[in-house]
Amino acid sequence: MKKVIIIIAIFLVSIATHAQQEGIVSYTRTTYWTKLNSTLPYLSKQEKEKQAYMFGGRDDWKEYTLLYFNEKESRYTHSEEKSDESEGYAWRKEEYNIRRNFEKNTMNDAMEMLGKVYIVEDSLPTPNWKILNDIKDVAGHICMKAMIQDTVKKQKIIAWFAQDIPINAGPERLYGLPGLILELDINDGAVIIEATKIENKKLTTEFDLPKKQKGKKINDLAFQDMLRKFIQEKIKEERNPYWTIRY
Repeated sequence: MKKVIIIIAIFLVSIATHAQQEGIVSYTRTTYWTKLNSTLPYLSKQEKEKQAYMFGGRDDWKEYTLLYFNEKESRYTHSEEKSDESEGYAWRKEEYNIRRNFEKNTMNDAMEMLGKVYIVEDSLPTPNWKILNDIKDVAGHICMKAMIQDTVKKQKIIAWFAQDIPINAGPERLYGLPGLILELDINDGAVIIEATKIENKKLTTEFDLPKKQKGKKINDLAFQDMLRKFIQEKIKEERNPYWTIRY
């Protein structure tokens, strides 16, 4: 019966005549610290106490992001909406602009971490997604479930994508599904990124690169190797690597 429902849902999506091809998705990115800490068994007692102090006993922290998309390209970045503040701390929004050009099969990701801005320029590898049978509603769209593993950060990532929006973009650095990714679940709820609003809109300059990008240019392989080495160093020190890199 479940498979029949899935087939019907996919059929209805396929005959939709109002497919969204261009616009903006608003996401809420929520970090749940108790669950996140449970994925980092190597943390020292001092490191756990530091995190508890920084966030004043709160278990969740929200920030807001935007995805600009059309059939050819996408850009994912911070929203102007104010993120949560921890006890006595106001967080500066670091550089974070994730660009995908699906027509040229290229990435241009400007990310601030480890004290500097890195610009990752490379071709787009084919992600090893596994599409599953589950479906659910996200932001008013019937979405299918997919799973992928991040072997560098040791993360299981669940994505929910909308086939009625036939764009293979998504939040964070993820892409490559036959529909726009509207929700991500990282490591069984440690971080949830969920679409709250989808706006059909003609885009003009939203994908433009700055005339001069400031930062260190590297390819994706070098970037992943840098992350891997940094995480290994922090594990040896029993410290949380995600103070300075994105979880």
